[in-house]
Amino acid sequence: MANIKFENFQRNMDFPYGLGVRKGIYDNMGGIDKFGYLPTAGASYKTVWDGDNVYTYPSAATTMNVVSSVGATDNGIAITIQGLDASYNQITETVTLGDDSAGGTATTREFLRVFRAFVSGGTNTTGNVTIEQDGVVYAKIFAEMQQTLMAVYTVPAGFRGYLIAGNLSVEKNQPVVAKLMTRLPGGVLRVSGLVTSFGVPFQRVWQIPPILPEKTDIEIRAKAGATTSIAAGFEILLERL
Repeated sequence: MANIKFENFQRNMDFPYGLGVRKGIYDNMGGIDKFGYLPTAGASYKTVWDGDNVYTYPSAATTMNVVSSVGATDNGIAITIQGLDASYNQITETVTLGDDSAGGTATTREFLRVFRAFVSGGTNTTGNVTIEQDGVVYAKIFAEMQQTLMAVYTVPAGFRGYLIAGNLSVEKNQPVVAKLMTRLPGGVLRVSGLVTSFGVPFQRVWQIPPILPEKTDIEIRAKAGATTSIAAGFEILLERL
């Protein structure tokens, strides 16, 4: 089938446009689905991710140490890390857990951003796996999940992002405030959307999608009236420039 340019897309097609994007029908279009989980939301804002705090971004590209909480018990398990290099280009590396007595298994690639990691070979990990450097955790895999749950992403170099949809759900009937944060290159993380809820699931589909230039950071932060868990995520359509 010949490629169809995205600008010629018709809303009355018989299948969801997202399926066409995944099948490569539209020139230079792709997408990503980011989903996160915050087990212990409380009175202060935290990023919706596995780390139970406000997420810290690397200040410079660096190799990462991949460490299991049960050490050599998880030796031989493959962990795949997805992120960006110093030039904001997409990179992926798979490492095999080894002897953690030396501080973990190091990557050979340097990561400026890490936005997803998962168990990709061997068996399930029995411990929690952290991807870290100099005491700062940039991604975490809980044994019960076998992959990261991070509502955190950065638009790669050479791409433009369009924010298509967002969602949020709460475990308990608690007042919740969630904010969508974005940071343009050279700027600061600022609120780009705000949601309040009382235990009611929220979903939004943007009819006029916000534009996310290349190298834009995006994350969801949330707080609650009492301790509860929050799941949240977003979908971004990516256009290769």
